[in-house]
Amino acid sequence: MPAVTIENPLTLPRVAAPAGARTRPVLTVNTAPSGFEGEGFPVRRAFAGIAYRHLDPFIMMDQMGEVEYAPGEPKGTPWHPHRGFETVTYLLDGTFVHRDSHGGGGVINDGDTQWMTAGSGLLHIEAPPESLVMSGGLFHGLQLWVNLPKSDKMMAPRYQDIGGGRVKLLTSADGGALLRLIAGDIDGHQGPGVTHTPITMVHVTVSPGAEVTLPWRADFNGLAYALAGRGTAGAEGRPFHMGQAVVFGEGDALTIRADESQESRSPNFEVVLLGGLPIREPMMHYGPFVMNTHAELAQAFEDFQAGRLGTIPADAL
Repeated sequence: MPAVTIENPLTLPRVAAPAGARTRPVLTVNTAPSGFEGEGFPVRRAFAGIAYRHLDPFIMMDQMGEVEYAPGEPKGTPWHPHRGFETVTYLLDGTFVHRDSHGGGGVINDGDTQWMTAGSGLLHIEAPPESLVMSGGLFHGLQLWVNLPKSDKMMAPRYQDIGGGRVKLLTSADGGALLRLIAGDIDGHQGPGVTHTPITMVHVTVSPGAEVTLPWRADFNGLAYALAGRGTAGAEGRPFHMGQAVVFGEGDALTIRADESQESRSPNFEVVLLGGLPIREPMMHYGPFVMNTHAELAQAFEDFQAGRLGTIPADAL
């Protein structure tokens, strides 16, 4: 983990918070419970137990795996609907195939991201390719749900395929952390993901004992989730480790530090940082639909049952 890296981070643009920046304190550290999704692949519910006022505009995030499948074991999700939000699938290890009823789709491999704007609604499927099902292998990724404001919930669906080679690579002031900017802006550097709701998403690899302090928009919230390894968050050094999420308070900088000693299976501290501009609208979430009112949820379910969210392509039946 992961495929997108560089041998010498010191050749990359360097990012650091300006002098006098207010480092955000840590409000809470939550441990993600484990469960199963789709056809039975294991997940950690990264944001379970965190109040929505701290998450807005993010709805949920699942860490998929990390799991080593035997031949015949790889699993995905069956065809299912979505309306009212965006799904972001970031793959660290393995291969996933996406198709949807609006014509979007593609294959993502190590370090790739698929960004699907469900908008007014569609059907989609995510599954390992037949070759991976036959061979087995390592699978590890994230799926993030990003809310859309009421004004965009019924927009036309859209699909973005963000290859790992398009991710903006940056480093910390001393080269101790590698930053993969997937979406949003950090210190004037822009990630490739096009978002309707203003957000920042960055995967940070912090070398043992290194620390990174990044500038962070003061009007954004701030979240961190540990994919692997262990370290601390905030200037106060609040410990967190793989499978735990951090909620930051107010400020205009985020600090993450890796412990000197890491796990043998992960030599570095791997963290996803998220921030977004809160929408501050009612959020009603029922299964695959995220709307503003109960009536809109009922309409989404009715539209799905009536076939108005699309149909499964004939060649997929």
